[in-house]
Amino acid sequence: MKRIYLYFKEKTEKGESTSRAMRIFLFWGLGLFSTIWFLVRVVPKPSRASYPCMQTAAPLMSAFVMYLLSFTGAWVSLRKLREALRDRKIVVGALAFVAFCFCGTLMLVENSTELLAQTFLPAKEPRMAWGKNNPVGEAKGIYPGRVVWTHAPGAAVWEKGEGLWFEDRWNNQTDADWLLGQSLLSLTGEKKGKAAWKALFVYFNQQHGKGKHGYKKGEKIAIKINQNNTFSHEDCEQLNASPHLTLALLRSLVYDGGVPQEQITVFDASRFITDALYNKCHAEFPNVIYLDNEGGNGRTKSTYTADAIPYSADNGRLAKGLANCALEADYLINMALLKGHGGQGVTLCAKNWYGVTDINRDFRKNQHNNFNQDRGGKSRYMTFTDYMAHKDLGQKTMLFLIDGLYGSEKVNGAPSGKWKMSPFNGNWPCSLFASQDPVAIDAVGVDFLSSEFPRMADVDYCDMYLVEAALADHALSGTFYDPERDGTGVVSLGVLEHWNNPEEKKYSRNMGKDVGIELVYLHK
Repeated sequence: MKRIYLYFKEKTEKGESTSRAMRIFLFWGLGLFSTIWFLVRVVPKPSRASYPCMQTAAPLMSAFVMYLLSFTGAWVSLRKLREALRDRKIVVGALAFVAFCFCGTLMLVENSTELLAQTFLPAKEPRMAWGKNNPVGEAKGIYPGRVVWTHAPGAAVWEKGEGLWFEDRWNNQTDADWLLGQSLLSLTGEKKGKAAWKALFVYFNQQHGKGKHGYKKGEKIAIKINQNNTFSHEDCEQLNASPHLTLALLRSLVYDGGVPQEQITVFDASRFITDALYNKCHAEFPNVIYLDNEGGNGRTKSTYTADAIPYSADNGRLAKGLANCALEADYLINMALLKGHGGQGVTLCAKNWYGVTDINRDFRKNQHNNFNQDRGGKSRYMTFTDYMAHKDLGQKTMLFLIDGLYGSEKVNGAPSGKWKMSPFNGNWPCSLFASQDPVAIDAVGVDFLSSEFPRMADVDYCDMYLVEAALADHALSGTFYDPERDGTGVVSLGVLEHWNNPEEKKYSRNMGKDVGIELVYLHK
């Protein structure tokens, strides 16, 4: 329902549909529909109020209802004022005037906060739970807090309405290889791909008390990609993991990292690996294991271990099983997408772990407990922080990547549109982000998404899980983060801050400080 609203809102903003009839539809049609939808769903079962779809409808409903009440109050008080003036009733007239001013002001305020303001007023800067250039937490990585942003204009040139975004004619494999290769070199400070992978393995093993050594024969690596918007092995228009960047990662890992194909698993345990990605990667790397929820057609079917993640807090019926491919791996690579997401605001590396749990591939049947931030910005327990802290998820990850070839404002559908911000200037982002710090990379992702799409659904305070993660050992919510429930709490999971502004994109280390995030930009 909200997607319909946002669609027409976007048309209005672009001047494609500015008629009075369209504005009436936006306000009355969607306001009335959201109210009816919320009441029909929530009144019989109040617990549904926590569902993402209900949290989408609630603000629209409340703004609409408050408008009706304030409008009615203003109209009635105005009539009373006229009658009082006609009958010369001074006291009644004064009260009616005060009531009219109050209801009229309320009507304008309510409209500006949710429904009408989103349509008619310029977008405001999204509110964040943490401030700009105010680093907190412990930076991770060979170069602590470093996030590498590689940009290859022309790597993705799809035009809407002309085929599908992932087709070879719209994507340059050479550029994809460059994005991945340069990211690893800059992240490690090395000059050769082999040295870069060795540095990554050595750093990870040292941090985990395994000694100063690189990759050893027989060790397994699992790559979690994001195939959230898939429905079968058949290709679809929706934005999922890029076949070209996935192939680039396999090439680098096998040829430079020295990892045998049969020791690598590319997976999304909760969804499907579609033909475009499978066929492209399998043609060059037939011995890699491609694992998804269903299996078949060359894919391996996922299996799970129950209760592998009991969570730090009571999470109701949220899935607790984890895919065995992740549990059995010695290393993980998290390859997320640069996308917004209704309910949580963004879907980046932290949320990508949800696809490792034993959820139902029909998203309607799944729980999303404690995924959404508090709408008023109050600190609270966040499930994503548990994913980042778990020994077989975030803590087993040697490399975090965000695929930004296209990027999208919305979680569903094809890529939502080319980006306006500099240096993209009306083209696709054609970018890849890489880091060893799980907090820093998502913080950068939040800054890019919230700056490009300030009206993105539920963007306010979407960084709350990162505040909890950066301060995991003394979280502001008071949560004792212990996702394995073994009595051992976690330390800071990484460093958080936001950039100074969308034009300069500077973090603390870019300003010469020895704390915070360092964003390294490489342009082809």
